[in-house]
Amino acid sequence: MHAPVVVLGGGPGGYAAAFLAADEGLDVTIVEAEPRLGGTCLLRGCIPSKALLHVAKVISEVEELGHDWGVSYEGKPKVDIDKVRAKKDSVISTLTGGLANLAKRRNVKIIQAKGSFVDSNTLCLEGDHESIPEGGRLTFDHCILATGSVPAMPPAFRIDSERVLDSTGALALQDIPETLLVVGGGYIGLEMGSVYARLGSKVTVVELMDGLLPGADRDLVKPLAKAMDTLFEGRIYLNTKVGSLAEVDNLVEVTFEGPGKFGHERYDRVLVSIGRRPVTAGLGLENTKVVVNERGFVVCDSQQKTADPSILAIGDVAGDPMLAHKATHEGRVAAEVIAGKSSAMDKVAIPAVVFTDPEIAWAGLTEAEAKEAGRNVEVEVYPWAASGRAQAIGVTNGLTKWLVDPETHRVVGCGIVGSGAGELIAEAVLAIEMGCEVHDITDSVHPHPTLSETLMNAGEVHFGTATEIYKPKKR
Repeated sequence: MHAPVVVLGGGPGGYAAAFLAADEGLDVTIVEAEPRLGGTCLLRGCIPSKALLHVAKVISEVEELGHDWGVSYEGKPKVDIDKVRAKKDSVISTLTGGLANLAKRRNVKIIQAKGSFVDSNTLCLEGDHESIPEGGRLTFDHCILATGSVPAMPPAFRIDSERVLDSTGALALQDIPETLLVVGGGYIGLEMGSVYARLGSKVTVVELMDGLLPGADRDLVKPLAKAMDTLFEGRIYLNTKVGSLAEVDNLVEVTFEGPGKFGHERYDRVLVSIGRRPVTAGLGLENTKVVVNERGFVVCDSQQKTADPSILAIGDVAGDPMLAHKATHEGRVAAEVIAGKSSAMDKVAIPAVVFTDPEIAWAGLTEAEAKEAGRNVEVEVYPWAASGRAQAIGVTNGLTKWLVDPETHRVVGCGIVGSGAGELIAEAVLAIEMGCEVHDITDSVHPHPTLSETLMNAGEVHFGTATEIYKPKKR
């Protein structure tokens, strides 16, 4: 069987590439080992985790109503874990069904198989699905490599116990453990820890570094760290190493080495969330001209082209940041390049969002990156305590900040912590991509009372004209 364009992987980058290539009039085939399209993001990542975080958020808001407004309900919430799991699965089914229909309407063929490269223009297809052609070989003119990533699991933690989970296992919601240890204070660990804590688990977080969310600006992390400390009842241990895991008496015994946590303790379940690794091993890439770097990422240029003229790479296998929306845009670039268009991945503001409570989002340059690069920027911060909307809905622990180039007055970065930060950051992405100056934002009328005003207000801080706070501009 021959296919002009093959997409190896049906995740958010893969199906986006396939659909656009089909829209451009190309004959496209997706090779995907899973029985459904969607990849990690839809099947066991972004979508199910955010659905569960919505449940946790509602539980939190009900508790806050009773505490702050006197609106309370009798007793603690009763959680039917089977219904929660079923609702989560129904969301996934709805979206995967929609993708299958879209593929059909675009005449995109789908082969359910594990694909590996025989050479630069041939895939070996493994599996027993009827869609696999006789002989198990598929030749192609162009292949877009979109195999994604998987949770990282150190060998020391692989103890062959169902009580030790990665993010996939945590999202399966087998039960609500009485005690849960989260190894890793990154966004996956904090998001899933928040879900289980709201559902009733006693959650402990251990992080090797000296702060949660390494890589994010500390002023954004501070309100979240305070909220997490309250939610986890002080069971957050930084600068702490997990030495070993062992299953003992139907519990996981964990050894710790750190200033606040030393010795051993037992937990019902342990979630290991220390990052993800790209899926490039075992694909037969050594049979092609594709180059893989020391971290396991495929080396490619701004057009997603690899060292092999027939193969392009997108998404998690193509390097950081390992984000679904980045993969989608890279997929569209790859499809346009194959279609003969002059396209390149030249984004300057790929947003990152942590869907905890409060949320954290940032785009463009961060303070940490500016400092490391020795770049001079002005940081303009607007505290949400001055926002009428934030006061009305009880989210005054947030802040919005712009990073501004002092010479051009262009906004080069933005950071937000607070309720709905992930929605608010989109305006900042547009502003940074368009090269907006601060006055472009402050001169745009924002609706009142909304949290979106804080983006305008933070811009006004730059000029010393913010109405709700007194911070004159330094002359």
